[in-house]
Amino acid sequence: MRWHLIEGIEGCHFAKENNCTAVVVDALRASCTAAMLLDAGAKEITLRNDATSALTFKEAHPEILLFGERHGLPPEGFDYGNSPRHVAAASGKSVGFTTTNGTALMLEAWGAPELLMGSVTNGLALVNHLTLGDRDVVLIPAGKVDDPEYHAQEDWVAAAAIVMLTDLEVGEGATAFREWSHMISMDGVEELFQTAPHAEVLREIDHAKDIAFCARPNITKALPRAAARTSSGIHLEDVNR
Repeated sequence: MRWHLIEGIEGCHFAKENNCTAVVVDALRASCTAAMLLDAGAKEITLRNDATSALTFKEAHPEILLFGERHGLPPEGFDYGNSPRHVAAASGKSVGFTTTNGTALMLEAWGAPELLMGSVTNGLALVNHLTLGDRDVVLIPAGKVDDPEYHAQEDWVAAAAIVMLTDLEVGEGATAFREWSHMISMDGVEELFQTAPHAEVLREIDHAKDIAFCARPNITKALPRAAARTSSGIHLEDVNR
């Protein structure tokens, strides 16, 4: 069993082509929010590709709650944004969820033998689950789906921090892993989250508290896994339920 770190759509394709487990790491904030929605007791989560289809889904199912963002903020008509700190209302509810990058990559990676969302907030639960098997794992730092040149510092930090919980070999992305694990050892995860370019965007829209929250290690055992793909989108379940 080896771990690979491959960013964005390239990582999604690698996982599918090489029969690897795929883990989308969108550290600020989709991976954390999805886990915390399940931790709060969401009955189910359906990932939608865009805000328009999410709103159409809610028209047909008015009992669901819509969580998500575009440009960091909840689209018009949504009940809540993409903050992992504001998930309590999801208890016992079905949730529609869409974000700019994390949910898009989950849809792109559909077809991998197992597909999950992970970050530092559920890193230990993720490692414990994955090391039960022997299939290679691709950690996919999300980056920006519409800008392959964008460097998502927080996503690489989170992916490296997850691998640092193991003693397993790193294949693709080994050089990047060594560089990021050294920086984590020097500066710590939260400091590297706080200095990431996307953290400045969150501060500008008054979501600075989300940065520290998403950097907290192992605060939940909830582990979002893609269970099915239907016309409604990808349905997530908690591995531990």
